[in-house]
Amino acid sequence: MEIKIESLIDIESIKDYKIHFAVWNGSQDPLDVFVRDREEWKGWNGWKGGRDDFSRRYIFSLIRYRHRPGTWLFGGIFEVIERLPNKNIVALTEKYSSYIGRLLVEYPGPGSRGRAFYLEKHFDNLVLSQIFEKPYTGEAFCGYENIEHSFPVLESIFVQKKQDWKSALENVKGVYLIVDKNNGKKYVGSAYGDSGIWSRWSCYIGTGHGWNDELTKIIKTEGKDYARKNFQFSLLEYRSMKTDDKVIIEREQYWKRALLSGPFGYNLN
Repeated sequence: MEIKIESLIDIESIKDYKIHFAVWNGSQDPLDVFVRDREEWKGWNGWKGGRDDFSRRYIFSLIRYRHRPGTWLFGGIFEVIERLPNKNIVALTEKYSSYIGRLLVEYPGPGSRGRAFYLEKHFDNLVLSQIFEKPYTGEAFCGYENIEHSFPVLESIFVQKKQDWKSALENVKGVYLIVDKNNGKKYVGSAYGDSGIWSRWSCYIGTGHGWNDELTKIIKTEGKDYARKNFQFSLLEYRSMKTDDKVIIEREQYWKRALLSGPFGYNLN
């Protein structure tokens, strides 16, 4: 028997609310933003747009939960404090704050384009999918062979220093691949010496380019959001930290030749 959200959350004066269905905005996924930086997530709810879409006093926020189709993660209830020409100033309320990041809602979506809708047209149809024991903090480590993650997903993992990922990646050397989804170009790199994959990728997360010459040129011109929008990471090989550095370097050169990442990618040597 399904449980309606209205049995868990009591909304008084429902016509004081808009519902925010937060989805991919063309460059970032709101789920990654929510995990990475709650202040940045609050800013998503202060978005105004040309029509002042969040035109009511309160915002009931849901985040598309990409791991399970047709579900949304509860992102809080915000109050619009002030309306400025280009944005709204909002504050997170205490209303049902214990459910933030924990309450998973089943609902196909608004059925039309847009972010903000009248809550009364959707609230009755929101169904409980799951309540997590703890607030969602990002993906669990998926195994070395299954890494094919976008920059924003990894960014949220690295900013939090998620222990399962950190423990796995700081204890291996290896060869990795970065693909630019904008143009298909590839960059093959490696981590050796005393630095594991975690340390090497931390540099990319911090800079957007990891100080690689060709990637640095792009980020210097386009900004870090280019990396967030286009870069995807995967591991080609991983080895024990005891592995001789010469082996890692030789394997890196092999993958550069195999993937032609010099003539058709971002590798210069």
